[in-house]
Amino acid sequence: MLLLLLFALAVSASAQEAQSAAERVENLKAQLLDVQGREDGLRARLQELDEAIKPENIERSLAGVGSTRPEELREARRKQLSIERNGVLAQLQTLQTSRTRLESEIATTEALAYQESAKPAGGMMMVAGGLSQRVMFAGGGLVLLVLGGAGTLLYRRNRLR
Repeated sequence: MLLLLLFALAVSASAQEAQSAAERVENLKAQLLDVQGREDGLRARLQELDEAIKPENIERSLAGVGSTRPEELREARRKQLSIERNGVLAQLQTLQTSRTRLESEIATTEALAYQESAKPAGGMMMVAGGLSQRVMFAGGGLVLLVLGGAGTLLYRRNRLR
């Protein structure tokens, strides 16, 4: 009865592990899509900033602003755009690192999920003839016990003669 209970627990744990690995792959893929979406948004913003930082575009953006020192205004605007551009570049670098890590983790988790799905039910490994490895070891152990007992009996019998 105890063996049957242990077997049932092993089967349920094995099925749960396979589900969790498959679910983990799906969660990682969703995270990857999110990272890729944010990367696309940041790349678009970087392109806008690259365009806005050009001297003629800075001048055009400040055309309606009257000032006695337009050079200072242009320089301040250029610095502001440069700072924002550097921030976007840093965020992009972080997201690229996250994307690389997620892609690697997805590959590893998919391999684990495949290995778990390829395991026979109950976590027993099948060998030639369809017998499980555990049954083979148990049978081999039983044979060794029988042979050992028979050898001991023969030894005692011969010694008593």
